[in-house]
Amino acid sequence: MEPRQPDRETINAAVALACRAPSVHNTQPWRWRVGDRSVHLYADPSRRLPATDPTGADLLLGCGAALHHLRIALAGLGWRAIVHRLPNPAEPDHLAAVEFARHEPTEAEVALAAAIPRRRTDRRHYSSWRVPDAVTALLEERAAAEDAVLCQVLGSRPRSALAVATGQAADPGYRWELSAWSGRHADAEGVPAVNAPAGLPRHGDVQLREFPGGELFDEPSGEWEEDGALLLVLAAASDDRLSTLRAGEAMSAVLLEATCAGLATCPLSQPLEVATTRDRVRDEVLDGLLSPRIVLRVGWAAFGAEPLPPTPRRPLGNVVEELENA
Repeated sequence: MEPRQPDRETINAAVALACRAPSVHNTQPWRWRVGDRSVHLYADPSRRLPATDPTGADLLLGCGAALHHLRIALAGLGWRAIVHRLPNPAEPDHLAAVEFARHEPTEAEVALAAAIPRRRTDRRHYSSWRVPDAVTALLEERAAAEDAVLCQVLGSRPRSALAVATGQAADPGYRWELSAWSGRHADAEGVPAVNAPAGLPRHGDVQLREFPGGELFDEPSGEWEEDGALLLVLAAASDDRLSTLRAGEAMSAVLLEATCAGLATCPLSQPLEVATTRDRVRDEVLDGLLSPRIVLRVGWAAFGAEPLPPTPRRPLGNVVEELENA
């Protein structure tokens, strides 16, 4: 007889993969309560960056990505996740309760689960190769399945709306958070030095965030070819908490599908962390109809670029709490 519930080893393996999700500055703003019959995802407000993320949207996006990673990991291990989002209005940090049902994994689910440990936030220059339209359409489908919309940014005026807000970079609190969380060498959190571009790197017409103390791993030197990356805005119908959490799940779905296709990816939250710039993206890219949640840079890694090393994660013992009889 097949077991009705996954064993603890399976649950721990799924949670460990969930913790590979991306988060702003690799803050890993989640906590888990794990029982025999359920897993509960909580936001960790102590890991929110008040200057970088004043609304808490980045925190929710990271937690949503972790929730989708958990769903995919469980599916790949033979269990369907039954998700109850925002289950307790009196406890706003309780973002999801997840129960289990037996499930026969599909080839696509196994491939997505295998992509979790391979996915990287790649801030390096990409090649000039264009992403095939069929792949772009598939990424759009993956976002739609998570109740989000993925819009390709075309034209000079919409792309200019994604420039980093200069006023934000001058804010002392923002600068302190950026310095505190970047250029790490041996920590299990923050942006490691090998994946933190120093200065203000620009790829084509896209300016990336500066990370003091960083030096990109295997960044091509000399003259670069044209950067052919797509810029994709992931948007939701609303900017409420549930929509933002779901947008985080959609971000995970798009990033994992892109990884399966062999593409390099990089979430860009900085264009949306300042209200004026966020409004420009909403009005000039989304025609004022949707709420932008995250920008995704997707393309082919530069020819000959070595795979990035994995970004460290906190030990499970630091983010997981046992839950009795649940």
